[in-house]
Amino acid sequence: MQKKNHIKVELLAPAQNIECAKSAIIYGADAVYIGAYSFGARKNASNNLDDIKELIDFAHKYNVKIYVTVNTILDDRELIEAEKLIQKLYEIKTDAIIIQDMGLLELDLPPIELHASTQCNIRTLEKVKFFENIGIKRAILARELSLEQIRKIKQNTDIELECFIHGALCVSYSGNCYMSSFIGGRSANRGECAQACRKKYSLADKNGNYILKDKYLLSLKDLCLKDYIEQMIKAGVTSFKIEGRLKDENYVKNTVLFYRKILDKFAPKTSDGEITEDFKPDINKTFNRGYTTYFIKGYDDNIFNFDTPKSTGEFLGVINKVLKNGFSINTNKKISNGDGLCFFIEGGLKGCYVNKVENDIIYPNIMPKNLKTGDKIYRNSDTEFEKTVKNSKTKRLIKTNLVINDKEIILNDGIYFVQIPYQFDEIAQNKEKMIENIKTSFKKTGDSIFYVDEIQIITDKIPFLKISYMNELRRELFKLLEFERIKNYKTNHFNKTVCAKYEDVYKDYRLNIHNKKSEEFYKKCGVEDIEYSLEKTRDFKNKELMRTKHCLRRALNMCLKKGAENKELFLIDEKNKKYPLKFDCKNCEMAIIAQ
Repeated sequence: MQKKNHIKVELLAPAQNIECAKSAIIYGADAVYIGAYSFGARKNASNNLDDIKELIDFAHKYNVKIYVTVNTILDDRELIEAEKLIQKLYEIKTDAIIIQDMGLLELDLPPIELHASTQCNIRTLEKVKFFENIGIKRAILARELSLEQIRKIKQNTDIELECFIHGALCVSYSGNCYMSSFIGGRSANRGECAQACRKKYSLADKNGNYILKDKYLLSLKDLCLKDYIEQMIKAGVTSFKIEGRLKDENYVKNTVLFYRKILDKFAPKTSDGEITEDFKPDINKTFNRGYTTYFIKGYDDNIFNFDTPKSTGEFLGVINKVLKNGFSINTNKKISNGDGLCFFIEGGLKGCYVNKVENDIIYPNIMPKNLKTGDKIYRNSDTEFEKTVKNSKTKRLIKTNLVINDKEIILNDGIYFVQIPYQFDEIAQNKEKMIENIKTSFKKTGDSIFYVDEIQIITDKIPFLKISYMNELRRELFKLLEFERIKNYKTNHFNKTVCAKYEDVYKDYRLNIHNKKSEEFYKKCGVEDIEYSLEKTRDFKNKELMRTKHCLRRALNMCLKKGAENKELFLIDEKNKKYPLKFDCKNCEMAIIAQ
């Protein structure tokens, strides 16, 4: 049995709306990040303040934190609106704001906790120390960092570190991808990413000779660090983050519960309540493009899938028989009507739905062409599992103890207690039966967030109480204790941030300075020659549209370190537009350049 770390760690879940957020909490999240009505890096996942206030009250009952994303770069007019938004979020007891634009720090913000978004491209010790020195509470690290790099950062800083452990990967260092903005004016830094990395490209040399044609050359698999949780805790990670603010409620339930069970093996959680699940979570059965550990152990050669950017789901087996209107699979997994199956045929992902399964033969809605024995089959939609998760009655309940004396009933959760008087007209004739009824009635949970673990009756005069009256008393006690937990919940307050010397390597357009306040801030921090963001200047010529540790030379065994020919290479999109590639072999990085 593993030994638990004594330091509490946080499981941080995504939510596109209040329903997803509440499910994340019930299924085990210690914190949830969600977008408000503006300025979040996922424009299609916004929420009004009333919903966020309702969510905050719900979360704080469990001692769960709510972080709101205000992590786009802002123009001068938007800064004023963002300042008002942050003030309102502070007033409704939001636990922290996730930001990218440093112009916000020049405003009159309330003393609310600030987290530096992964959009700030936080991948060096110098960058982390900068955020620590200016008063940021938490740095959300770039996904590309290894365990050793995380460990080194933690050894030299006291700031909280948040790391992604699951979900979709941006191929570029986050915050420094300008492909979407360059191609169609939709800026990833302003919440409008068009996912240029999920489109087809060709790779050619300067003479026009194709090395690969019409492949998804920038599309990465999804991150899964389930086997590295313990090592990440030991390295000093504070918060373990699941990606997916555009994902549905089933995705949230399944992934949160999956990682809750892993984290519980190694460290105590930061929130309250015990989760009683009624299904076994399985991340292979939810949306995924295949999984990779990315760079957590240094390098994973299995980080990309050139054949598709779509979800492949779980591997089922291989085809062992093909008929005119059906086929069979060599698998021990049950296939159900309505399941979505997919397979790679002639270099592309094709799919079908299961109409029926009879005598181990699968009859699809459309019989795939060119399907043959030996082909691998995947399931990217498991109808039975989805139905199970959707109908799940998983609960998260906080343990309480109850004491009944002569005059009142006291309920406590180990931190807070509430008490109410009760009345009775007669002593119970059958004491044993009455005690049994009392325990049965007060141990009902109903739709409450509490359960009663222990009941003490400290009176010689066992009262006769009607069951309906006891139910009423129980509901009132639970209601009072909920209110007590919300009322006494304390958010962390921080002093105003300060300026500190900025010493990171990038001091150009990649700082994403988009407004005058941000310019003022960086000047105070020692950046002399201010360059505005590419979104503002639109001066893309010869600029890096993205920098990535996904190197096509390495992926195609053309690495210069291994003696491959050093010829110019170009990425060519579906509209035949060419992008020169630049290779930084010292840092094992590739850059895509605008012409």
